[in-house]
Order: sequence, then C-alpha cells, then structure tokens
Amino acid sequence: MANNMIRRLVVLGGLSIIGIIFVQSYWLLKTWDIKDKEFDQTARIVLRNVAERMSTFSKTILPKTDLIQRKSSNYYAVNINSEIDAGLLEQYLLQEMNKQSLNIDFEYAVYDCTTDQLVYGNYCSNKPVPEKEIVKNKNLPKFNDLIYYFVVRFPNRESFLLANRNMTLTLTILSVLAIGFFMYSMWVIMEQKRLSELQKDFINNMTHEFKTPISSIKIASDFLSNDQNLKSDQRLSRYVQIIKEQNMRLNDQVEKVLNVARLEKDSIQLKKEVFDVNECLKSIVNNESLKLKKDKIDYIGKDKSIYIEADRLHFVNIIANMIDNAIKYSREDPRVQVILSELPNRIQVSVKDNGVGIDKENQKKLFEKFYRVSTGNLHDVKGFGLGLYYVKNICDAHGWNLTVASVPGEGSEFIISIPNFNEA
Repeated sequence: MANNMIRRLVVLGGLSIIGIIFVQSYWLLKTWDIKDKEFDQTARIVLRNVAERMSTFSKTILPKTDLIQRKSSNYYAVNINSEIDAGLLEQYLLQEMNKQSLNIDFEYAVYDCTTDQLVYGNYCSNKPVPEKEIVKNKNLPKFNDLIYYFVVRFPNRESFLLANRNMTLTLTILSVLAIGFFMYSMWVIMEQKRLSELQKDFINNMTHEFKTPISSIKIASDFLSNDQNLKSDQRLSRYVQIIKEQNMRLNDQVEKVLNVARLEKDSIQLKKEVFDVNECLKSIVNNESLKLKKDKIDYIGKDKSIYIEADRLHFVNIIANMIDNAIKYSREDPRVQVILSELPNRIQVSVKDNGVGIDKENQKKLFEKFYRVSTGNLHDVKGFGLGLYYVKNICDAHGWNLTVASVPGEGSEFIISIPNFNEA
C-alpha cells in the first residue's frame, strides 16, 4: 500500500472517529437532557397531585406561585399553607408515584416551624432493600423562604435515568468498540507497513549487492571462455559455458527484482522514443533464440517499418519476459510464436505458445506479484513470479491494453495492444 494511501486512510479514519465521537456525545447529552426533563416533569406532577390532596384534606388553599421548587437535580420542596401529617404524606406520595409509574426510591422530610428544623420522615422503596444498603440523608437542606412545606429527595436519580437508556448505552459501547477496533487495525496496518518497508529495503540492498559479484563472474567467465587451453578441453569448456548461462540467469532474476522495486517506489521514469517495432521484435527473437538448443521461436512480422512511441528498454524487457514464460510453461518440444499485427489505429504484439495453458481461475491472478501458476508436484518451473507483474505494470504505465487467451492443454497467447505511431 502506497504511503499516500496510508496517510489518506489515517486522515479519513481520524476524521470519522472524531465525527462518531462528536455525534455520539451530542446524542448522549441530548438524550440525557430529554430524560432529565421527563423525570422532572413526572416528579412535579406527582408532587402537585400530592399537594392538592393534602390541601383538600386540610381544607386549605395552595399558593398560586412557587408551589414546587427544585433546589438540585434530585431535591424538591413543596410549599403548602397548612401543617403536614407525615404519615398521610408518605401514603399520598407512594400512591401518586405508583399512578405515574415513577418506580424510584425516595426519602422525605417535613419542616417543623416551631423548631425551625426539617424532621426526617422515611426512606421509601418499591422493592425490598436490605437496611444496611440504604444510605439515608438526614441532613437535608432547608428552604428559608418557605413556612409550611415538605421536601422530597430522589437519591438514585442518576441510576434510574441510566436504567432507561439501555439501547443508547448499548449503541455507545458498540461505537467505542468499533473505534477501538479501527484504531487497533490502523496500528496493525502501520506496523505491517513498517515491516514491509524494512523487508523491501533489505531485498533491494541485497539485490544491488549481487550486481558486483555477477559482473565479476561474467568478466571471469568471458576470459576463461577465450582461453585457448580451455577451448581444447571439452569438459572444462562445458563447465565455463554452464557458469556463463547460470550467471546470465541470475542476472535476469536480479534485474526483475530491481525493476519491481522501482515500480513499487514509482521511480521508473519512462524514456519514450519512436522506434521501428518490427526490427526491434526481430532482434529480441534472435537474442532469445540463443537460450534454446534449437530454433524454437518463430517471428511473424511485416515487410515494412511500423513505428511506436515507447520506452525501448522496458519494451524489450516485457517481450523477453513473455517469451521466457512461454518457454518455461511449454512441453518438451516448445514452439513459441511472436506475432506483429497491424489494425486500424493500433498494432498488436502477441506471444503464443503450445504449452500447458492456464485455466480461468488462474488467469484472474496471473498478473499479481509473486503469483505463479501451479504445476502440481513438479518444480521444474523456476522464478519469483515477478515477470508478468512487471509486464502488466509497464503496459499500464504506457496506457497499453494487455490481455491473455488460454485453453488448458493447448497453450496460451498474451496480446499487447499499442497505439500506432504515424511518423511524420
């Protein structure tokens, strides 16, 4: 994954996380505010009904203003113009809370104007609660501007509101888990990216280091092959030829790795030029034919010059790669054809073989890096699986279309479609 893509993913992920946290926080606060208002409204209805019943019982008139005052989120005072019977008050409170389905614990106290003290009443609960778990607050604050009043406190208001928000809390927990999973995934991606970069740097440095001994071996093998004493000894001459062939093969593999490394770092700069593709293909076929003991590569070209605009070095490399693949995956008697065709506004270069062919399932993954078509238990096909990956990337860089047609058991044909350059 490219560094730019990683940065974009991190930025977009970070913005998404901030957005999710903002929206979730907003709705949590909004929901809490709504629930708090609902609770306050229900509590006021209960206390008003209790006050009206108390005034009816005592045959007094309730104050027209400030009947119910809220001193804190869970503490209320109810102002009435008569003395209060604590036992009757508790009965009315329980009845009215049951009517409004306000199933919450509460404690109350009644103000005694003779002693100027709040006389604690009782702690009431809808469900049995062990005495040791009840925390009574007998020092409830007074309201100095009231004379005949009672107070009610809801000690478990917060837990009561939370208990009615199970769905919201569940969604919040899921959101937090999703955010945590995303952040962990990003950490894993960044760690994998770092390890991948270390691996690539190691492979690239090691591959570059191979170039020096490969060059030295080539110089030494060329010197030995020209030595007259060695030429007269067929056995030693054959050994020298093996050294040259294997050195050439090793150099080809190193070049493939280096080319792929340049592709991944976007460091390949195409040096396009106009050249005769017909003559270029003839030269490639002649060079590749030297790798076989017999002439097994046929070139079907044109009798005239046909020009294209491309990076000549990379064009030679991708055609050579396709020919090399055709030879690798052919039978004991390989026959490879390189065909140049001219179509309206474009030309086609195809490499056709009589090899084992490729089924449709493998064709989908054919141009992936390190992918190699399975040959069962046979391991006679050597390579890294980089050749066609390189071919595909170079074609894409030029804007060319690369296709494959293959039938298992009958062979394969790789076709490159290139715009025809009309030289002025």
